Amino acid sequence: MAKQKVAVVTGGAEGIGKAICKAFQAQGAAVCTIDILENDYFVGDISDEQVLRDFAAKVIADYGSIDYLVNNACLSKGGLHTCSFQDFNYVLRVGITAPFLLSKLFMEHLNTPASIVNISSTRHLMSQADTESYTAAKGGITALTHAMAVTLAGKARVNTVSPGWIDTRGEQWEDADKQQHPVGRVGEPSDIVHTVMFLCDQQSSFITGQNITVDGGMSKLMIYHNDCGWTYMP
Repeated sequence: MAKQKVAVVTGGAEGIGKAICKAFQAQGAAVCTIDILENDYFVGDISDEQVLRDFAAKVIADYGSIDYLVNNACLSKGGLHTCSFQDFNYVLRVGITAPFLLSKLFMEHLNTPASIVNISSTRHLMSQADTESYTAAKGGITALTHAMAVTLAGKARVNTVSPGWIDTRGEQWEDADKQQHPVGRVGEPSDIVHTVMFLCDQQSSFITGQNITVDGGMSKLMIYHNDCGWTYMP
């Protein structure tokens, strides 16, 4: 009888993280999530080193080893206009330091071949104004990914998924919102889930150190003043 797979997912209480947890559970995996919001495994703030150590210790005590680590949790606290020094560093601790430390804590407890998937964003390459905290975190996690892929060669494949506009609340969107995407719609959590599960599958064993953009082509659409009905209003 095959041993049950174990998946660790940060930020699994809602949105994309919750959808990823459900996908692993549907495959029969044991899921260990940590979130500042209420969940059925571990409630805690991943910006805190001791919280991360306590969480990893619980996972190892409960299961001994893991097969998948999905570093999903992140947040924004604005940018140059609105973000304080403390808040900027808080976002970096959640978005970069926590994935680094969790990977380090689980490094000797990976069932080879394991898979680590870091959730970045198309914002690691493009921005709106006053988003520096989130953008810096996403740039950092994207770079951290290829470094970890080299360090963990032979133990785990490490890849990044960069979502674009993903609707996590089931809202209704205007045609203009949809047509900003070459595929003609706003993204859904399932779009990211499919990519995460693809990267975790052993049939993807030749993929590591890569970033996969899942944005409906939105970041490839060039926009000019008075193009496609869009007018620049500074």
